[in-house]
Amino acid sequence: MQQHVFRNPEDWSTEDLFEHLGAFEAGDARFARFLASAVSADVLLDEPAQRHLVAQINEQIRSAGVELRETGADGGYPRFTVVSTRLADNRRPKNVIFASLTKPDIRFLSAVDNDIEIVGDPGNVLVYDREITGDGIRWRDLQTWWQDTQKIADEAEAKKTLYHRLRRSLPGNSPGQRNVFELYHHILGSAVYDLPALLPEVWLHWDHKTVRERGPEALLRSRMDFLLLLPHGQRVVLEVDGSQHYTRDDGQVPDSCKYAELVAGDRELKLRGYEVFRFGHDELRDAERARLLLQEFLLALFQRFEVNGRTS
Repeated sequence: MQQHVFRNPEDWSTEDLFEHLGAFEAGDARFARFLASAVSADVLLDEPAQRHLVAQINEQIRSAGVELRETGADGGYPRFTVVSTRLADNRRPKNVIFASLTKPDIRFLSAVDNDIEIVGDPGNVLVYDREITGDGIRWRDLQTWWQDTQKIADEAEAKKTLYHRLRRSLPGNSPGQRNVFELYHHILGSAVYDLPALLPEVWLHWDHKTVRERGPEALLRSRMDFLLLLPHGQRVVLEVDGSQHYTRDDGQVPDSCKYAELVAGDRELKLRGYEVFRFGHDELRDAERARLLLQEFLLALFQRFEVNGRTS
């Protein structure tokens, strides 16, 4: 490159350069890392030059549904990452309402600013209201928030009490959900600290009226079994489906209406930028079988979404 691009720019065309770099054969993830490296402070120790090059590259790659976006800082210089322009309308969550033991009683302190208040016993539901960065919500972020809000001095105590509080929110009649939560932490071990937090019982829609009161206009899905907020705005939903999702009369009769609501809810989530992965409860009921399944799934999931546990 020094010889044929910088010293003698007429030697190689852009296509020649990319051919020698192996860019045409590289996978999407590898090429994305190349672009991010090309505009990093390691290469350009000049912020205006970084932003100029980012603008030039984005003109070419936005047609593919991606762009270089500022996602943090590195030594005082902006850090850019290739992200999808189609993820969750590019919005960062403001409030994550999760781990509820009962339906929360919510009111707006300021509807203009979307500031909410949990009325009644605040221990019935958790609300993560800190800024969600380009790293998503990692266990380290969740634990720090919990330690601060609960005023726990000891880090190990904060980790233990947070884990048990989240586990307590899982429904008692779903061993499959419990296995997903417990095995997620057992499989990842201490590495989970820098990996996405597995948020249980997350409220997607909230309506002060019941489904019976609301009638046909009722929202299709109130809660998600699990939510992972991954780096770069990626949102992954994990659902554990028991027979109640597609049958009635205690599982005795197939119910096509329930199934239709299920798939309609999935379509809505996907159109809003979520990725939805469903598990049948029977494949997770046995802990050992679930462990093998989740080990393979988590490896593939983190590879698919380029989650590597590195921190900003």
